[in-house]
Amino acid sequence: MRFLLLPPIVVLMSAGIMFLLHVAVPIVQLVPRPANFAGLILVVAGLGIANWHARLFRRIGSNINTFGEPGRLTTEGLFRRTRNPMYLGMIVFLAGVACMLGSISPMAGPLGFFILANYWYIPLEERAMALKFGNEYFEYQRSVPRWL
Repeated sequence: MRFLLLPPIVVLMSAGIMFLLHVAVPIVQLVPRPANFAGLILVVAGLGIANWHARLFRRIGSNINTFGEPGRLTTEGLFRRTRNPMYLGMIVFLAGVACMLGSISPMAGPLGFFILANYWYIPLEERAMALKFGNEYFEYQRSVPRWL
């Protein structure tokens, strides 16, 4: 069950649900064609941000699994500006998908994932980081915002 709740799996499921919402209940075409293809820029940027930081975790030998024990505290890459660049990348990706679909109903995807990340994934990870790294993590929290 935990596998199904891993953030990348939830993002892919969200993208599928967003497509179904667009087809079943598009409500209003918010981003007209061909302007909706600008969403492709967000899709690529979001994937790039998330992948860059996932590779960073692999390079430094840190655990990337949301439900696992933290490996190392890093401030490299966008971790200097936000404590959650991978989640940020996933939200940017979903916003790009919503833009490409163009209607209002798929906007529920990035919003829903933001709520899930902000109120469940991140607090879970922050508790684990605080337990493992203590004052070093608290100082990082004080100096770097959760999002931007």
